[in-house]
Amino acid sequence: MRKLLASWPVVRQLTGPDHLGLGAAVATPQTTARTATADRVVPSVCPYCAVGCGQRVYVKGAKVTQIEGDPDSPISLGRLCPKGSASMQLVTGDQRLTKVRYRRPHGTEWEDLPLHQAMDMIADRVLAAREAGWQDTDERGRRLNRTMGFAHLGGATLDNEENYLIKKLYTALGAIQIENQARV
Repeated sequence: MRKLLASWPVVRQLTGPDHLGLGAAVATPQTTARTATADRVVPSVCPYCAVGCGQRVYVKGAKVTQIEGDPDSPISLGRLCPKGSASMQLVTGDQRLTKVRYRRPHGTEWEDLPLHQAMDMIADRVLAAREAGWQDTDERGRRLNRTMGFAHLGGATLDNEENYLIKKLYTALGAIQIENQARV
């Protein structure tokens, strides 16, 4: 029982020299094997929220073998929340979609589409919605040059640079309803 208890990372963290849990206290044989066999370590940022926690992505060949917190990150100091800790599933999960899936209006079945076809369909629909909701002037003749045909709601995983570019794109298209969750 004592040996089992000593094998738990939290017990090793509390009783050993690694009280912050940034090294040996939290290492397991499985994670050590995944990081030791990596060809390279790529610095990255967690994609789940706007905090921007640093990550180290361990890669062997062209395959991600492990993702851990980056202790050199001034934002997260090597720590990741449960979602960030599970971010390896974004790239290696067997339920991750790798094809464009489309279900036609009133359809019941999904079909695979080539990426270029899906992008063309999206562009056509954006332009049609823009045209259908376009307003040149208001009732008093003041220039508006806007569309009420679509809006944009971004997610909290977008960083400031991405939100800046999205704002520029949608403003150029004439949209005025542009929102994101980066400040939440």
